[in-house]
Amino acid sequence: MKSVETSPSPVEPGVPVRRADARRNHERVFAAALKVFQDAGLQGTVPQVAERAGVGKATVYRSYPTKEDLVAAVMRHRLSELQRLIAPALAQPDPRRAFDDYVLRLFEGLADDRLLSEALADEGFSSTSGLLAALSDLMESAKAAGGVRADATLLDLRVMLCGTVVQLIRIAEREPALWRRYGELTLRALRP
Repeated sequence: MKSVETSPSPVEPGVPVRRADARRNHERVFAAALKVFQDAGLQGTVPQVAERAGVGKATVYRSYPTKEDLVAAVMRHRLSELQRLIAPALAQPDPRRAFDDYVLRLFEGLADDRLLSEALADEGFSSTSGLLAALSDLMESAKAAGGVRADATLLDLRVMLCGTVVQLIRIAEREPALWRRYGELTLRALRP
């Protein structure tokens, strides 16, 4: 399992130092939450997280007073991981290639993360707005370079991308190669 930074450094001013056992419990809770929400999305529950972490619900609530707090922490972590995954696409000098790489890496990254997939498809999750803004900027650059059809809009992109994500979630498809295929089909639909 990857090392996950889940608690602030004890040398940060104004941050209380946790006891070693409390830190370990916090880390176990966070690692369990990552897995529960990755597998179950928003249907994941605090009792499932507690059971997976081997702690009581009260231990979960000590670190995260509400399920929404726990989901928000998991979302921040997963979004930062996804940003690292798709960062190489932003380094592409060719705007069309950058857009294509970003979309394909995004689809691949979402294949195994139900929470992030649900959040991206749900307009109520403002935490995904950075991803969509970067995607929109890349699409506009690719459009200016002739790599995306001139009449393509952010709504077109959102409907195709998020609509596909919603359907793949509904049929419980997790195969990354199939998600990539639908990413490729989305890109073909946007070609001039």
